[in-house]
Amino acid sequence: MQLAKGVMANFRIALIQLHVSAAKTENLNRACGLVRSAAQQGAKLVVLPECFNSPYGTKYFRDYAEKIPGESTQKLSEIAKECGVYLIGGSIPEEDAGKLYNTCTGFGPDGAMITKYRKIHLFDINVPGKIRFQESETLSPGATLSVIDTRCQLLVYPGAFNLTTGPAHWELLQRGRAVDNQVYVATASPARDEKASYVAWGHSTVVNPWGEVIAKAGTEETIIYADIDLKRLAEARQQIPILSQKRSDLYAVESKFA
Repeated sequence: MQLAKGVMANFRIALIQLHVSAAKTENLNRACGLVRSAAQQGAKLVVLPECFNSPYGTKYFRDYAEKIPGESTQKLSEIAKECGVYLIGGSIPEEDAGKLYNTCTGFGPDGAMITKYRKIHLFDINVPGKIRFQESETLSPGATLSVIDTRCQLLVYPGAFNLTTGPAHWELLQRGRAVDNQVYVATASPARDEKASYVAWGHSTVVNPWGEVIAKAGTEETIIYADIDLKRLAEARQQIPILSQKRSDLYAVESKFA
């Protein structure tokens, strides 16, 4: 998910690395409490992790799935308005017309839903002897991209990497996307629960446009903060003007928004 069109020099963001239990109400209440804490520390944008209201697993998606709007998104709307923050609601299992989606919603400081993004690229992995996980066994892919117009510029990834992909790719991919797009990158993971059927890597992270990690969590439930400095972003693009060197005569990338 991309957040675009920055107009402020600095903008504080908070990533909530939530411990997710099997109790949906408990997850929602804890998430809302941590959003309040983040807002009290000056965060203007708060991000929850992927599948924050239910265990992450194909056997759980249908039982925990909701319509949107529904119980979870109503809670997110209320807490965003109460705290006056932009809130990226991680993701929840969504049910619509008999299909299931891994869906991220975003809310403005007035509590209005400003985006709904259904995960386009489903996570299927089969590493013999380590992990097999197939989102596509139960979930359907989304069909549209999502850009939110806020006061900062960054890429936001609510994610749930595991103990195989996490140490290999989690930070590497973030730093790569930060450098080749010359933007800040923020990734919010669930906290690690060794007893869960799917064990998340944790290590929620913020990377600046130079590829430097400026904030990083461990594996426990926590909130991390970072200040998005748009002046630094502009300087990086000026000093290494890769975006102006694109060869549109040789190739082009098209984005389609419905």
